[in-house]
Amino acid sequence: MISQSKIKYYSSLLQKKFRQEEQRFLIEGKKLVEEGLQQNRYRCEMVFITNEFKDKNEEFLFSVLRNFQFEILRAVDFNRLCDTKQPQGIAAVFQLPQNEVQPKLVSRKIVYLEEIADPGNLGTIIRTCDWFGFGQILLSKNCVELYNPKVIRATMGSLFHVSVSENVELSFILNLKKLGFEILCSDLDGKNFCEIEKPEKLVLCLSSEAKGPSEELLNNSDIKITIPKTCPPGGRKGNAESLNVASASAILLNYFS
Repeated sequence: MISQSKIKYYSSLLQKKFRQEEQRFLIEGKKLVEEGLQQNRYRCEMVFITNEFKDKNEEFLFSVLRNFQFEILRAVDFNRLCDTKQPQGIAAVFQLPQNEVQPKLVSRKIVYLEEIADPGNLGTIIRTCDWFGFGQILLSKNCVELYNPKVIRATMGSLFHVSVSENVELSFILNLKKLGFEILCSDLDGKNFCEIEKPEKLVLCLSSEAKGPSEELLNNSDIKITIPKTCPPGGRKGNAESLNVASASAILLNYFS
């Protein structure tokens, strides 16, 4: 039986400070835990379930959890590990992979995210990249933390399907030009993305809606692209100043996939 001190330790992982210090993070929910247990990048340290979950999911325990260490907790203790108001009765602790000096290239289609602050947007973009086959995502230093519980939930399991690296310097992105990558930067003043020939190897750069792309990124990109407003027959162009970055990502990823 797990001790109260251990429960307190694991519950501390709901805070960014302790996630970074301990190099571990929590996930919750049946789908996310199952996705996490089926991959190899993140090592599962412990799974927690409630008695109610155990009684309703005997087949899951036999087929999925039998090769992993798990503990059955009282609901009051289990809730201390959860960020949601109505937890599903299953959570897990995973260890972060070892820090890499430089990300390893695993895809010809890369997304670089600069200063994305909203966890829902980041999680949705990761999920969208997964859908359209962009296998690698690089995050700038000032992006929201990848292992924020809201980010993880918004990925709907895609965190475990694509390679995501944090704290990537812009210099690393620009050096990819030497390997034949074209740097495409989304910007309001760019060229209509539909008029761009699709590169074989590309880095699609998306930035904070509030700040837009940095001057350094703009000045060093090969092409600036934008999603123009369109006017349907008999209609008019909209008045919105910009698109939500997650919505824009879906349009651009679809085209360049």
